[in-house]
Amino acid sequence: MSATNFNTKNDIFRKLLGNGLTYRIPRFQRDYSWGEEEWDDLWQDLLGTLNEDGEPAHYMGYLVLQSKDDKVFDVIDGQQRLTTLSLIVLGGLRLLKRYVAEGKDAERNRQRIEQIRASYIGYLDPVTLVPRSKMSLNRNNDDYYQRYLVPLEEHLPQRGFPASVHAMRKAFEWFERRLREHVKSSADPGMAIAQFIEAMSDKLFFTVITVADELNAYKVFETLNARGVRLSATDLLKNYLFSVLARDNEGDYELDDMERRWEAMVGRLGSESFPDFLRMHWNSRESFARQSELFKTIRSRINTREKVFLLLRNMDEDIDTYLALTQPEGSQWPPRWRQCAQELRMFSVRQPFPMLMAARRNLQDVDFESLLSATVVLAFRYNVIGAQHTGEQERAYHSMALRIARTEVRKASEVLEGLRLIYLADEPFRAAFTDKSIKTTAKRNNKVVRYILCKLERQSGGPEVDFDSSSYTVEHILPQNPGKGWQAFRDSDLESFIYRIGNMSMLEAGKNRDLGNAPFADKKPILQGSIFALTKKVAEDNADWTPERIESRQRALASIATSVWRIAQLS
Repeated sequence: MSATNFNTKNDIFRKLLGNGLTYRIPRFQRDYSWGEEEWDDLWQDLLGTLNEDGEPAHYMGYLVLQSKDDKVFDVIDGQQRLTTLSLIVLGGLRLLKRYVAEGKDAERNRQRIEQIRASYIGYLDPVTLVPRSKMSLNRNNDDYYQRYLVPLEEHLPQRGFPASVHAMRKAFEWFERRLREHVKSSADPGMAIAQFIEAMSDKLFFTVITVADELNAYKVFETLNARGVRLSATDLLKNYLFSVLARDNEGDYELDDMERRWEAMVGRLGSESFPDFLRMHWNSRESFARQSELFKTIRSRINTREKVFLLLRNMDEDIDTYLALTQPEGSQWPPRWRQCAQELRMFSVRQPFPMLMAARRNLQDVDFESLLSATVVLAFRYNVIGAQHTGEQERAYHSMALRIARTEVRKASEVLEGLRLIYLADEPFRAAFTDKSIKTTAKRNNKVVRYILCKLERQSGGPEVDFDSSSYTVEHILPQNPGKGWQAFRDSDLESFIYRIGNMSMLEAGKNRDLGNAPFADKKPILQGSIFALTKKVAEDNADWTPERIESRQRALASIATSVWRIAQLS
């Protein structure tokens, strides 16, 4: 394995637990979290393989293991499934133990217990009667698993344990009940239980990926989508940070403190958003790292207790800014700041986030607001209209993020000078706007067009309205489904002109419904009666509506747009 760093094979459950192999859930990996929905799904899958006409095997997904000797394996991904399968086996063993106590085929069932335990669970030390398990769980779950479940205790304690332990106990009891129900009509229930476990072990198979270290595990993670509540790259990083503390022999107090901090952050962000936040946070303070390189970078840099806790403190400092940028409606930011964040989200522009996170930490409020507003203009020109390559933009933002973080620049004006290269100048912006088409069939695009048109209206003396209001809508003057009266447009040209900005105007929702696909002559009186200045102007200035009129209008709108989305310092 050292030559290739990982290998892949398919294995049935029986082979996984055979040949003296042992499995460890890393101490700081997430707790057992499956519930009845997952239990029932697995149970139905198992029953499906046992029916005479059922599937010959059932695929359990990927299992990611880490090992240096191919004897002891750390379970990087798959612990929920492996733990649950072990609980099924233990449920069957406790039923067999009860049959022995009741004198039901006692000797044969006693032999079954010994054989099944040795094959799938481990063995009891003959001197101490202490279980030697094939599997050990994380720090919150292992004690209960080894002390009560593996020994098949009849009375399981229920008080004073974390939620994950209760979930594990309930899973054990749930599967025990299902097994009892499954074999109750059998002439020999002990044999039926043994047959069930043996069939399960032969018919469940995994794709097993064994890696040499955490870095390879992280790379594998990026391509996996395993069944159930799976370990994420977030959890893998958490495990690594905990391992740094454990390596330094830190006490439980510090470990518990880190866990509380970590879970609080994940709870606020959500596990899906956490990797993105981590990357934005890192790039706001340190050398640039892409998502695929982030774990490797952090692993190489965060390698002491002091650095682990510094990372946590810094993440705590940045989380509010990230949430305000990604979920502005729930933030405590002033209205103008929230508006800017909403516009960046609408544009689907995230490249400035590291710079803005650095700016929020280091600039005065007035400079942060100025920079935030300017970033909206930059994004509109560069991304929305210019559709420029984002690589250069990302590098520029990161460069400024570092300069801000190092206090080399302290004013918004200084930051903007550093962003001059990604400010699309007036002439190329005007040219790009003149040619721009935005297909409004996509919800986000429709919102962007409403935003543009409302901004242009306001600049032209029209009313200031909420572009997101359902009271107003986008009118395609050349309709999206044109009927008679539109002969000026060739069929081959329709698509290219329908979604040109010059062909679209804001209109009151009721009036838009009245227009439908009517010819331009029928639309003119309704357009004339609109509250919107630019919409009225369409009717006033045009006797008909042709490709040439759309292009002329869009050139005029482009000139207005150049003055709306403008940074005077850079123009």
